[in-house]
Amino acid sequence: MDILTRIIEKRRADIESLGLDFGLSLPEARKRPLHTFLKTKGVILEVKRASPSKGEISPELDAYQTALSYARAGAAAISCLTEGNFFKGSLSDLVNVCRAIDDYASDDYDSSGNVPAVLRKDFLLFPEEVEISYKAGADAVLLIARILPKETLLKMAEEVARLGMSALIEIRSEEDLEKLSFVFGHKDFMEIATSNGSFDNFVCGVNSRDLATFKIDLLRPCMMFQKIRKIMGDNARIVFESGVTNYECAGAVSSMGFTGLLLGEAAAKNPELRKGLVDSFMKAKRTKNADFWMDYANEDEHQKKISNTGKSFKICGLTRIEDALAADELGAKFLGFIFADAFPRSVSRDGRLEKLLPELGKLKAKKVAVIVDLDSPESKKAIQLVKDGIFDLLQFHKITYEKVDKKLLELPHYFAVNNLEEYEKLVSKGEMRVLLDSKKIDRSTIEDNALTYDIKWIAGGITPDNVCEITKGISPELIDVSGGVEVENQIGIKDVNKIKQLIFFDR
Repeated sequence: MDILTRIIEKRRADIESLGLDFGLSLPEARKRPLHTFLKTKGVILEVKRASPSKGEISPELDAYQTALSYARAGAAAISCLTEGNFFKGSLSDLVNVCRAIDDYASDDYDSSGNVPAVLRKDFLLFPEEVEISYKAGADAVLLIARILPKETLLKMAEEVARLGMSALIEIRSEEDLEKLSFVFGHKDFMEIATSNGSFDNFVCGVNSRDLATFKIDLLRPCMMFQKIRKIMGDNARIVFESGVTNYECAGAVSSMGFTGLLLGEAAAKNPELRKGLVDSFMKAKRTKNADFWMDYANEDEHQKKISNTGKSFKICGLTRIEDALAADELGAKFLGFIFADAFPRSVSRDGRLEKLLPELGKLKAKKVAVIVDLDSPESKKAIQLVKDGIFDLLQFHKITYEKVDKKLLELPHYFAVNNLEEYEKLVSKGEMRVLLDSKKIDRSTIEDNALTYDIKWIAGGITPDNVCEITKGISPELIDVSGGVEVENQIGIKDVNKIKQLIFFDR
């Protein structure tokens, strides 16, 4: 049984014994003003004691004091977890958070009058829970499309609109998008939402964490971005949920164009980081790297391959244009060219680059400049070629994150590493994809459910003969191959038949 199913089953049992209000005595009518949820760009900080993936995060957390701290740190909204079994929250926490925000509004807030809205975050299952949340003081509720039949989601959205509340509708999959489209295309919902002006109170969130496995894919919210706007309109406010634990990742998410960022563990566990996390998200600028990954995430061909659990391929170590053209024609998504004279496959020696440059415009695949030493002349040449748009992105091959200048990180890029610790560190910094060379890593370690992040890009000793075995149990999104598709004993010379066998191995 997956984690989400366990949460839902336990919650249903609690409702059966305690009722939808979980035994909390609620007022007959709401006693506090309504605040619109996330009217403009901002960070949602979360009152959170524990989670199924991390266990206890901040077990002694005081909901009132934490909410007050969040408001003073500049949070645009406060999310309060009220699920008790796995997250150690309660409706009493929600009441205390609302009290803290009301005290902040009367005593502390600045002349702009910006008061954080309060979101009830829980696994709500019944339309009646919306009004319960409203009476308890919540300004907004989380509606998780994955766990709600579309008719129930519609009724809950209608109730939100009727009460003038806000909703954060969480989606992650194509099925969730269909439910979102059903709600926003339904005449009954639209009549209620437009008649009282509550249509703009609906915000969409995308969880980077799969609630079934609790593994994170930072690119998942980006994959949903344009599809949400097709349903909700170009002005739709979209929130990036989960997976952000540091300043670098907060900035990376902001640069992708998200309206909001929901921060849980990092904010609850580290009071000293709260203001910095908010500032990092609010101050980040759009970069060429952000543009590249957003385009990559929203490519129709890419989306189709991911949804069909297919694979994409990078053919690396190319030294001849005829091999690059052949790989391109066969459907390789990336073509890698090494800029490091110590490597026999380097294109920066023996006049190879000069022969390649006039022909690169014929290639449809993304052209990757692989560098291994930031200070070498070859690397500087590669960097300039990316700046000039002749190559599409850089691969920092076994170069640590700390050694790369922040301005250089603004160029389209990814890192390649050969150990899981470095892999997870890089993804935690907001690197949307990291290439893992798994040749020397034990297979069971890679498949271990304890890993926080799914392995999406993989390399290391892969050939047409062993690709099925190497990728078994991982289902990577992209497979990187170099020597495994070369003519025997001819380094840098590719065998077109081997490339074809590789690319079509599972079709």
